[in-house]
Amino acid sequence: MSADQPLHEYLRANARQRPDQAAVIWYGRVITWRELDDWSDALAAHLQGIGVAQGDPVALFMNNCPQYIVAHHAIQKIGAIVCPCGPLNKAHELQYQLDDLGARVIIAADNLLPIVEQVRGDTALTHVLAARYGELLPPEPDLPVPPEIQGAPAPLPLGCGDMLQIARTGAQAGVRPTPVAIGMDDVALMTYTSGTTGLPKGAMLSFGNALFKTRVTVGNFGLAPDSLALSIAPLYHIAGMLMGVNLPIYAGTTQVLLFRFDPAAVLQAIAQYRVTHWYSIAPMNVACMQVPDAQRFDLRSLQRNPTTSFGISFTEALARQWEAFTRGPCISHEAAYGLSETHTMDSGMPHDAIRWGTHGKPMPGVTIRIVDPETGVEKAAGEVGEITLRSPGNFKGYWKKPEATAKTLKEGWVWTGDMGKLDAEGYLTFIGRTKEMIKVSGYSVFPEEVETILIKHPAIAQAAALAEPDAEKGEVVKAFIVTKAGASLTADELVAWCRDNMAPYKVPRHVRFIDALPATGSGKVLRRLLKDEA
Repeated sequence: MSADQPLHEYLRANARQRPDQAAVIWYGRVITWRELDDWSDALAAHLQGIGVAQGDPVALFMNNCPQYIVAHHAIQKIGAIVCPCGPLNKAHELQYQLDDLGARVIIAADNLLPIVEQVRGDTALTHVLAARYGELLPPEPDLPVPPEIQGAPAPLPLGCGDMLQIARTGAQAGVRPTPVAIGMDDVALMTYTSGTTGLPKGAMLSFGNALFKTRVTVGNFGLAPDSLALSIAPLYHIAGMLMGVNLPIYAGTTQVLLFRFDPAAVLQAIAQYRVTHWYSIAPMNVACMQVPDAQRFDLRSLQRNPTTSFGISFTEALARQWEAFTRGPCISHEAAYGLSETHTMDSGMPHDAIRWGTHGKPMPGVTIRIVDPETGVEKAAGEVGEITLRSPGNFKGYWKKPEATAKTLKEGWVWTGDMGKLDAEGYLTFIGRTKEMIKVSGYSVFPEEVETILIKHPAIAQAAALAEPDAEKGEVVKAFIVTKAGASLTADELVAWCRDNMAPYKVPRHVRFIDALPATGSGKVLRRLLKDEA
């Protein structure tokens, strides 16, 4: 396509050029490009019919499923705003977001309807549409189906529409939405920050933001119409959305979509469908390599596997182990650096010039500066400061929060609140969050730095570090540890090991062993919840 157009126009182009090719494969059920386009058109027309106008927010409250992709494009086809709500949200969290948006329409998974009903009367909601996870499953799935989406769908409550029935019936009748003039600077997406500090804020992202980051990521990732992608990352999260909603549409790539991560299903999907591209987080790779008799799966089709370090670092040693495990041409490395406010992927690793321990180089069109967080003075190469970003991917601001916007968006630069450094060749290294920095006797300690060292201990599976008040030193490090199955480790043993492996001021003063680290659906550790437990 010559001129810049919203991503749903790429969906329409795919439906014209390759109508019967698989767009999404859902446990063996094929949804073609024609179906995806027709269903989203019909749903878009229905949304217009119930009063959704250009610029209106529409909430999405579901896990990965084909209906999510249909709904996402339906909303944007009429110039309305996609507003994902994390399906792990409790009632009060959903109500906060719906109230903040003033949303009148929500499309929710059937198993989440009880939460919607809890808050419906206290919000502006006037219409609820439901998506049934199991509705598109084939009679004989060809991959292991999670038990929570098996079984016959339950009847929907009164006052709740069946999203897929609306889409299918409308598509059969050839229903199309009334055309809307959409500008590339119009808001297309409102993604809420995870709220690691304070209440979540809705980051307003435009059609142009999404197109820019999709285009440069397709180039970095190497996707093409003859590729086959595996999508597992949550579609409601900015990274999963980029990888699972946007990239396949732009590149015309078929994707195998999974409801959630299951290591055996991943291996079977790669082998069965000859998957070429998969974006993962590091614990997924580890779990796949631990599947009993995993060598029976032929994984040699896998070509690219960019990976994000969450919980554990994706080191060169782990990448080499994974590449040997796949027994093929797979190139695996740290994926990128990015955040919701920039539609993520601000840096990307050059696959032919990997630099371990970094997060790659700025993506084409992205400028990264490292500055003193107090003065704004730019730092020299190798010096640590706040990461600031400027690109066509930068958001328009926070929804109804001008003061927060002014603190983050300054003269076209996004001030991330993240600390990092650029080396002489332009490779970025993320160090940690400014607000999570631990001040020990005047020394700055970043939790990620301590965690990276802790997980090198042979008995540790996951680790999190945070500040604990101390009368003498101001703050000290407290470590939360998840040990590997069958491993034995005491707090005293770990502290002694830390003294040999890190600077004295970084050594945890206290250690607590727990069963699992609290995390968002995307895998980001929620240190604030650990602080509540401390």
